[in-house]
Amino acid sequence: MAKKANKQKSYFDKVHSWGRISSISALFVLLMFPVAVTLYLGVVPDKTFLSYVLSGLLKVAPLYWALAVVEVIFYTPMLGAGGTYLSFVTGNIVNLKLPCAISAMENSKVKANSEEGDVISTIAIATSAIVTTAVLAIGVIAFAPFLDSFTNSPLLMPAFKQVIPALFGALGAGYFVKHWKLSFAPILFMLAILVFVPGIGASTLMFPGIIASVVFAFVFYKIGFLDKKAK
Repeated sequence: MAKKANKQKSYFDKVHSWGRISSISALFVLLMFPVAVTLYLGVVPDKTFLSYVLSGLLKVAPLYWALAVVEVIFYTPMLGAGGTYLSFVTGNIVNLKLPCAISAMENSKVKANSEEGDVISTIAIATSAIVTTAVLAIGVIAFAPFLDSFTNSPLLMPAFKQVIPALFGALGAGYFVKHWKLSFAPILFMLAILVFVPGIGASTLMFPGIIASVVFAFVFYKIGFLDKKAK
């Protein structure tokens, strides 16, 4: 038992070590792009430009800082350690990485906080990232000659405005039906918020949605609407 615990600890230690290295490396590469452009063009931002940048950051950065903390707390138990590092580097977590990881672990009947679940989650997220990149590359190359015709077509233009709602609806429908006892109350709560505050952004709506989900699940469990085996 102790040997298995030590082995598991060693595995997760390596995951965190390589995860930190990959995250810092990705952040460095992202920050080096504007530096490279600045050096190549020989343009140095002046004080006026920096003041505009800082002024804009002060308005939006606090929201993203809070969102970043909430996402780590919210996603890590479901993605596992390796999956969390990889998904935060590759992005597109909610509508791609998270469903892929959860589906793979459910089919494999493993938990995210186990060594097996962490491996399955990481493989699923890595596969989804590779497949997404390949599909996007093929799509861009194949449809580039027809892109203007598609986007400017009066017949197809309304459809492009519904891509995101259709995507999230398709991804969420399966979970809502499977876990309807847990999902209907938070959905009604967020719909009520949208009725009274129609201009609220999705990122802002996420905070009350997460809190409502936890509160309703706790209350339903306490009153007996949910049991230990409830889905």
